[in-house]
Amino acid sequence: MVAQGEPMVWLTGGSLVLGLVMIVGLLGLIFWQGGRTFWPKPITQLELATGDTVFGQVTQTDTYRPSAETMAAWPQDVRDRLASTADDRPVEIGRRLLRTGNFEESGTNFDWVDTTLVTNESQPAWAVVVERQSTGRLYGVPVHYTVDGVVLESEPARIWERFSKVHADVRARFHTARSIEKEDLGRINRMQESARLDLRWIEGRDSADPAAVAKAREDYARVVAEAKAEYDPLAARIDELRRVNSRYTMGFRLSDGSVVDLPIDDIVRAVQPNQLSFGEKLGVYASRWSEFLFDEPRKANSQGGVWPALFGTVVMTLIMTLLVVPFGVLAALYLHEYAKQGPLTSLVRIAVNNLAGVPSIVFGVFGLGFFCYIVGAGVDDLLFSKSLPQPTYGKGGILWASLTLALLTLPVVIVATEEALSAVPNSMREGSYACGATKWQTIWRIVLPRAQPGIMTGTILAIARGAGEVAPLMLVGAVKVAPDLPVDLGTFPYVFPDRSFMHLGFHIYDVGFQSQDSEAAKPMVYTTTLLLIGIVVSLNLMAIWIRARLRRRFRAAH
Repeated sequence: MVAQGEPMVWLTGGSLVLGLVMIVGLLGLIFWQGGRTFWPKPITQLELATGDTVFGQVTQTDTYRPSAETMAAWPQDVRDRLASTADDRPVEIGRRLLRTGNFEESGTNFDWVDTTLVTNESQPAWAVVVERQSTGRLYGVPVHYTVDGVVLESEPARIWERFSKVHADVRARFHTARSIEKEDLGRINRMQESARLDLRWIEGRDSADPAAVAKAREDYARVVAEAKAEYDPLAARIDELRRVNSRYTMGFRLSDGSVVDLPIDDIVRAVQPNQLSFGEKLGVYASRWSEFLFDEPRKANSQGGVWPALFGTVVMTLIMTLLVVPFGVLAALYLHEYAKQGPLTSLVRIAVNNLAGVPSIVFGVFGLGFFCYIVGAGVDDLLFSKSLPQPTYGKGGILWASLTLALLTLPVVIVATEEALSAVPNSMREGSYACGATKWQTIWRIVLPRAQPGIMTGTILAIARGAGEVAPLMLVGAVKVAPDLPVDLGTFPYVFPDRSFMHLGFHIYDVGFQSQDSEAAKPMVYTTTLLLIGIVVSLNLMAIWIRARLRRRFRAAH
């Protein structure tokens, strides 16, 4: 057996199986937890022996051994019942974790409920989960619908009918006001800020020329007057939209019996999961996924969408790829085709290989010090002196983040490209030379085309590593909230490489470790992780498809 190597067969095969089980288990956990986040779960109402009522969605079940202090707070009949069934063994009881929401009213989003305290369990037909714009979820039963402070409906079915009719229009007005505020008023504010910077620059440059300063002040006053003339109607329009929306409110009775009135424009979505059919649940599920992919985040990133983070991740990865691949291929070409093989070339190769093992945070520190504080500060002094001391490029931005990750992944591209160049048979080079081609013609027409599949392999590895890095981005541009995207087709010059951006990896870190309620943020962490894995896999599959086409083409030509 030893001579035939059978122990090694079992060892290597077992190692492969163990690795596959770990990978499949990790991906299975992420897909299961992330895929079910948006599925509408039924709302359960639990009446307890303590006289309390708990209202929410069950998210987890567990068993535990209560302490003596915990049991001392229970009613006497519950303790007697447990004592009669314990048989001198440690008491172990079940419990359920309910997402109760209503954080502003109760101070918590989740409650553990011991099953031994439950005296009655039901699923109220008119129980509603409300996803709010500015705060978290609310669980309750609709009790009234009001317009201009007058209660028009107090029966749940009629309330829901009224709400369904007006909600779409109310949200449309809400989004219109937000769009005017962000785009039109933002453009006016940027115009005024640019005029202010021009005035300050002229006052500093031509302080000895009163005529130039006076003209600059007149120009600034004219810009301010024009901006005000454009600003006032827009502000009035926003006020009118919000005034109309403020007329509509809806009241909900919570589990503790209190009633909360919500403005309808604060309700992103209201769902009655206990009355939904399977098809209607699929509709809610698809709606929540659409919101997650294409909307902006809400409530400290723990709710809403991840569109800015998704957009920033894809744009940064593409910019990084466009920067790293040409330089990596050129460096590998020189090392393999032009450089004289000797101690110096070997030293460079050793340095490149060692660079691949440098911790990513070191690249982040380098990017912050070199790109932001040296190169960016120089660009500001040369081109954006009007804005100083407020930096334009002398701070973190998507350009510096992409360059930092390009340096991080450069060794991967160089090594993969060199291996691809080495795989091209020398007979092809010799045949090209024999036909009279120069060295560059041979490289361009013979070597590079046949090395393209290997170059694509290096590109795939660079994309996979760069898209998932977080530590460098925390220093050179990724932020918790980025109000403006780095690419904005509605604002000239459309591309803003100086802007900070959101990244899915940093978003996962922020939601998972910086949230005030980790339990409420856990579903969003799994779902965002699932999305990030999907993006990396999609980019890799696209590169693999291109590589396969190149291989087939050259195999057919051969």
